[in-house]
Amino acid sequence: VQLQASGGGLVQAGDSLRLSCLAPTLPPGRTFSRSNVAWFRQAPGKEREFVAGIGWIGGRTDYAESVKGRFTASRDNAKNMVELQMNNLRPEDTAVYYCAADTTGLSQIRREVVGFDTWGQGTQVTVSS
Repeated sequence: VQLQASGGGLVQAGDSLRLSCLAPTLPPGRTFSRSNVAWFRQAPGKEREFVAGIGWIGGRTDYAESVKGRFTASRDNAKNMVELQMNNLRPEDTAVYYCAADTTGLSQIRREVVGFDTWGQGTQVTVSS
């Protein structure tokens, strides 16, 4: 495991959570400051899906339609950290959330699981109604 995700928990609908993703180690020759980082989530019985991404060029962001206006991704390259602020959570947001890094230096933020070479272990987010 080369990324460390944290911040999940059990909350009620309408509450907020902030997830953090730290990158203490990366593949040789790769740097966090030149990596796109994304959050994915996987609910029981469902495929892993893209949630949000933040690029290394200008901090551009990309969000799944289902979380636009509620989730905000940010990054602090000095700390090798990306955060996901999740507001107005809904029961359908319940899932294991993973952070992933594309360390290849690609400018485009990809949405496919295969587009990311470094993953964290996941953190559980449960939203009760």
